Amino acid sequence: MVGQDASDYTRRWCPNQKLEFLSLTSVGPKVRYLRAGQGPVLVLLHSIRTQLDLFQRVIPKLTDRFTVYAFDYPGFGWSEIVPGADYREPAMRGHVVDFIEGLDLRDVILAGESMGATLALTVAAVLGDRVKQVVAFNPYDYWPGVERASFLASIIIKSVRAPLIGPIFAALESPATLAGILRGGFHDPRCLPSDFVDELIRSGRRPGYSEVARAIYRSLESYVAARSYYMQIDVPVTLVYADHDWSRPAEREANLARIKQGKMIAINDASHICSLEKPEEVAQILINAVPLSRR
Repeated sequence: MVGQDASDYTRRWCPNQKLEFLSLTSVGPKVRYLRAGQGPVLVLLHSIRTQLDLFQRVIPKLTDRFTVYAFDYPGFGWSEIVPGADYREPAMRGHVVDFIEGLDLRDVILAGESMGATLALTVAAVLGDRVKQVVAFNPYDYWPGVERASFLASIIIKSVRAPLIGPIFAALESPATLAGILRGGFHDPRCLPSDFVDELIRSGRRPGYSEVARAIYRSLESYVAARSYYMQIDVPVTLVYADHDWSRPAEREANLARIKQGKMIAINDASHICSLEKPEEVAQILINAVPLSRR
């Protein structure tokens, strides 16, 4: 887990930063994380079936404004895989809380995309005054989730979730099938970096990863249920939805109605994976979220 494999790809786009590992509790699991830049603390939370490199086009635009932290969730990317681990929303929320508390981060701007957006919202609901603001890009909190991306995604994810054939399909992931699913998250599929797909396949070849993939795809109901936490958030929230996101307008409005200090803005000509498709807009939204007094 800890070695050259865990840093090669990230150093291509962030060459001057050291990648580190942190044990979330006294007994683990260990997670890989990146710290870069200076300024207000910004924690970035990645999407389903990705890793911190999802933000490769965004982080370099933010390091002169923020101290940016991004990490691979347990089991994802190059973080430790624990056999039989729980990947439902409450457990994943707990990992994010442990990360923030383990590094004693305060006055945090918490931002995420897709599953990371949902976790940013639920973490803000439970973490108290350590979090000062949330920016949630395309929250992943509706059924059937990624199956809305495309017909290919629907067939593959249904197969991975299935009781008997699921383990077989999860173990058969290839660059072509993964790229096919991910392209469903882009309005312009040319924005998907081919080397990023290669990196996800490389980290996904670790022993035990197919069980992780199957567990996370089978946990979607817990992310839908997590919407009940949105009403407990006591900090300003910016909901950001791409105009071609998988979510539906009624679902977006329902989320906004749940949040006391919420506002909603749009990114045009984009779909679910805005951090790779519209990195300039994503970075500017994060910069604009910070009051001038804190810049």
